[in-house]
Amino acid sequence: MTGLRIALQVLLVLTSLLLVPLVLLHKGKGGGLSDMFGGGITAGAGSSGVAERNLNRITVTVALLWTVVIILLGLVEKVAE
Repeated sequence: MTGLRIALQVLLVLTSLLLVPLVLLHKGKGGGLSDMFGGGITAGAGSSGVAERNLNRITVTVALLWTVVIILLGLVEKVAE
């Protein structure tokens, strides 16, 4: 069980370090809090290129992997008690 826990912790660190630059690579889509409530809609808000769509897919995949690793770590810790 210790080897599994160490492997999951290493995977968690790697996905965490990968997720930060992936999120920061996304281009900004608005001007802040006002856009959250419907203000400042731009004409190109729905359009994105192939690179942006691929970046979105990679980011979502890494985020899902990160979430699964956290859940698995929690389960391993619970079983170890």
